[in-house]
Amino acid sequence: MRPILFVIFLQIVLAGCSQNVSKMSDAAVTTAAYRHAGPASLSLITMINNGSGTGAHTSLMINASQRVIFDPAGTVRHARLPEKDDVLFGVTPAIEDFYVRAHARKTHHVVIQTLEVPPDVAELALQKALAHGAVYAAQCSLRTSQILASLPGFDHLPVVWFPNQLKNAFGRLEGVTEVTLHEYDEADKTLALRTYIP
Repeated sequence: MRPILFVIFLQIVLAGCSQNVSKMSDAAVTTAAYRHAGPASLSLITMINNGSGTGAHTSLMINASQRVIFDPAGTVRHARLPEKDDVLFGVTPAIEDFYVRAHARKTHHVVIQTLEVPPDVAELALQKALAHGAVYAAQCSLRTSQILASLPGFDHLPVVWFPNQLKNAFGRLEGVTEVTLHEYDEADKTLALRTYIP
């Protein structure tokens, strides 16, 4: 009985995660690529329920030869946001801002933790995200932590199921900076998606 209750609990806690499979062409992915001028970095993005304090979703912004967001089982999708297999492409400052603000609303806030890394580590993270494929529901933190823990210098990072566990572990890494965003839009983030014009 306990394993069944644990699975149900996971589904409730991680309800912000669902599965997405995209057929975006390789040519469209190449066209959408955006190279950010900032240093090579990894930014762990955690969405947290304002009422319960539980983590609702995890994603990872990677700034390497191009900047992407690995959004495993995420729900921020838009016809004009290039996406393939849970990776968002063309993450310009405007897209980054839109993505974060779409998640920050009266029911949730967003914590962004950024760590500068050697370019080869960022590039390896990018390649692993691109090769990963779409993620099933309730596995956003698991898959993100698996990618992170497989990188040089991150082997001591735990592989975990829960967004807050990953946020706390990532936050203990030396050099991490943290920004928290609170907004008070309506709880339904699809409203922000409908009004978004790139």
